[in-house]
Amino acid sequence: MARNPKTTNKKSQEHRPKPSSGGGRPRRQGRPKVCIFCSEHATWVDYKDVALLTRFINDRGRIKARGGTGNCAQHQRDVATAVKIARELALLPYVVRTTATESRGGRGGDRLRYGPPPRQGDKPEPGVPESPPKSTTEVDTTEDAVADRVSDVSVAAAG
Repeated sequence: MARNPKTTNKKSQEHRPKPSSGGGRPRRQGRPKVCIFCSEHATWVDYKDVALLTRFINDRGRIKARGGTGNCAQHQRDVATAVKIARELALLPYVVRTTATESRGGRGGDRLRYGPPPRQGDKPEPGVPESPPKSTTEVDTTEDAVADRVSDVSVAAAG
């Protein structure tokens, strides 16, 4: 049975959200971002200008999005191309290695393989040898000391 598109259901109209008339929380108006290439009337994005290109790369080496940089669409494409060329020529890294401070795994997979980390104050397991203490004695490497050691060895071998 076909429905008549001209007839309306009054119940569905009652539950529709009304257009916002300034109620609720006001939106925060920030400063609009301006494309630095358009403002400087740049003709191209130079792939050799590493200092400029690093502004468009995050701390992990990935190209930042337009919303974060404020570039227009054309210059964002040019920046992406310039970054890729600079990566190929080894002017920029593909990936920046980050060192983890304490956690090594993102989802806790290390615990299953290596066991939980030792708590402070726990004693080491019996039967596990402790690492030998590091020697604090310094070896004198001056020419006189080396000559004395060589003569002592030769006297001991002769006697």
